[in-house]
Amino acid sequence: MNLNRAMIIGNMTRDPELRTTPNGHSVVSFGVATNRRWNDQASGQKKEEVEFHNIVAWGKLAEICSQYLARGRKVYVEGRLHTRDWEGQDGVKRNRTEIIAENMIILDRAPAGAGFGAGVGVETGAQAFAPQMSVATAPASSASAPLPTVSADEEIKVEDIPF
Repeated sequence: MNLNRAMIIGNMTRDPELRTTPNGHSVVSFGVATNRRWNDQASGQKKEEVEFHNIVAWGKLAEICSQYLARGRKVYVEGRLHTRDWEGQDGVKRNRTEIIAENMIILDRAPAGAGFGAGVGVETGAQAFAPQMSVATAPASSASAPLPTVSADEEIKVEDIPF
């Protein structure tokens, strides 16, 4: 059995960049930073290490990410690792490891006046170009209206999201 799964919670390091492939598919890329903190046993000092992750999302998830995410937002991203290779214009072979996002949940509230929903969750099926989606919410105040629950067999449109 093999497993290729990545789950991270971190802060976005750059705004999403939405592009469209020549075939008309939406793709978005953005960065997420994660922190690791520990106490150094030798010196007793607190240490911190930052890891930067490149995230790519396709289809409707890409459109949702480009609409609701921004630099500084705290997000949960789940997907698979993928390394791609290419040759640069200078002839040097390069590679980049990315997380191909299949699920994304916004974990913080949007800045005041941004009009974004808090705790938005988007889960997609394994097919990047024909995702099945469900919408979930983080705990919210009783004054806010609940978001609709959509089964995994139904497809929702970005226009149907009520925020």
